[in-house]
Amino acid sequence: SNLSRCQLEGADLRLARFDTATTVPNGFDLFTSGAVGPGAKLNGAFLNNADLRGIDLRGAVLMGTYLSGADLSGALLDGVSLAGSDLRFATLRGAMCRATRFGTSQLDLADFRGADLQDAALDSVESIKGADFSHCSGLNDQITTLLNRSAMELDHWNPLTRGTTRTSLESLLSPQR
Repeated sequence: SNLSRCQLEGADLRLARFDTATTVPNGFDLFTSGAVGPGAKLNGAFLNNADLRGIDLRGAVLMGTYLSGADLSGALLDGVSLAGSDLRFATLRGAMCRATRFGTSQLDLADFRGADLQDAALDSVESIKGADFSHCSGLNDQITTLLNRSAMELDHWNPLTRGTTRTSLESLLSPQR
C-alpha cells in the first residue's frame, strides 16, 4: 500500500497490517506505530484473538506480546523472538517458525499442527499443556526433551484437536515421518 501522501501522525494504527511494499511519509516510523508487519516492534502488545493469518512477521520484535487466541495460521515467524509471550489457545497451523525463539512463552492448548519448527527454541517454554504438534516438521532434535516434560502437560486433552500433547509428539517419532 502506498500511504506516502497520508497524514499518519496521531493515527491509531494498532492492528493495521502492513508488508514490505508499504510506503509511508518520510519521517514516519511505521515499525513503532503499533501496526503489524515485518520488522514491527510489538513488545508487550495486546494482540489477543487477532486475525493474523498469513502475515509476514519476520524481523518483528514480539517479546512479551499477548497473543492468546490469536490466529497465526500460515504466518511467517522465522527468526522472531516470542520470549515471554502468551500464546495460550493460539493457532499456528502451518506457520513458518524456523529459528523462532519461544523462550518462556506459554503454549497451553496452542495448535501447531503442520508448522515448520526447524531450529525453533522450545526448550525453555513455560508450558506446553494441551499443545498439538501433529504433522510439524523440524522438531526431531527436541522431541525427546519435550517428551520429558511433566505428565500434567503431556497428557492434557485438547478438546479442539481431540488429542494430547504426548500423542502429537509421539506421532512425529513414527517410521513414516
